[in-house]
Amino acid sequence: MTSDNNPGVWPTLIFSDAEAARVFMTEVLGFTETLTVRDDNDSTRIVHAELKWPEGGGLMYGSGGNHPDYPQPVPGTQWVYVCTADIDGVHRRVADAGGKVVTEPYETDYGARNVAIADPEGNVWTFGTYPGA
Repeated sequence: MTSDNNPGVWPTLIFSDAEAARVFMTEVLGFTETLTVRDDNDSTRIVHAELKWPEGGGLMYGSGGNHPDYPQPVPGTQWVYVCTADIDGVHRRVADAGGKVVTEPYETDYGARNVAIADPEGNVWTFGTYPGA
């Protein structure tokens, strides 16, 4: 199997207000927008979007209800873990933007440093230094 360093797993989030989420994830958290496809009949709805994390990996997201045949997660009930060396930077950007800091930066007993924040819909994002075993 070959790899071109593209993520092989894509967490996917659903938002009630995907446009507000896009702004938060790019302007506050620091993700890079790589693709945004809007609904042809309603430009406020995001059908499919992709973001890359500067330190590797990515995620997909969109407006709720885009796939009515799929079980619909409730916006604001999702959790994401993002690896970063810049815990303090994430914490500062979220606090400076008036965002919700769930936990201040802390050390874990497995050697990582984490901070947890909530996006505008209440999804919890833990940013940490632990890349996995």
